[in-house]
Amino acid sequence: MHRTGAPPWRIVCFGTGLVLLLAVSVTPIHTLGLERLLTMHLLQNVVLAEGAPLLLVLGLPPALAAAVAGVPGMRTLTYPLVSLPLWLGTYFLWHVPRIYDGALERPHSLLHLEHVCYLVTGILLWWPVFQDAPRRLNTGLRAGYVFAAFVLGSPLGLLIGLVPDPIYDFYERAPRTWGLSALEDQQIAGLSMATEQAAVFFAIFTVFFLRFLAEQETAEAELPER
Repeated sequence: MHRTGAPPWRIVCFGTGLVLLLAVSVTPIHTLGLERLLTMHLLQNVVLAEGAPLLLVLGLPPALAAAVAGVPGMRTLTYPLVSLPLWLGTYFLWHVPRIYDGALERPHSLLHLEHVCYLVTGILLWWPVFQDAPRRLNTGLRAGYVFAAFVLGSPLGLLIGLVPDPIYDFYERAPRTWGLSALEDQQIAGLSMATEQAAVFFAIFTVFFLRFLAEQETAEAELPER
């Protein structure tokens, strides 16, 4: 059976996504986030919910992505009006203080579930942006979808970073690290999260929006003259 290999850039993307998953799972980032610093835990969450899924989806060759898209339920789950609310709902739900603290207090059960939810919904989020199966969105819709994800998702980091008091009891009780108070840790965590989202989502939106404008110009140029 003839097989077509993936281009190097896809292999690099997929491999980098796996490296990011390892980096936030088996390095001091995980330990610090689990025991001491909200900043490290939010970094871990951002990688699991956004960065790693983005690279994993981008790294899939179209043929393999089409095979995955054939799995029952994928057509529904990757529909933009389903995938985006699932991702947003997961993000906001797990950051509710009582749920967030509860997951940290149960690192071998609830915290694992939280991380799996981030990864799965992150993959669903990016699927319609970078893959054409099970449905192909035009470039304008992809740009609008990414912009909507940015606008609807970014307030979470800003909210965490700008509230005047610590909101997670777990990190208020945690040992102080690097001279940061619980509030300072929270401010750095939230604003870093918001900054990362702004950079990543706006960059991808810009790429698709410029591509959309170029396609419109080409289409207009190909119209017959009256």
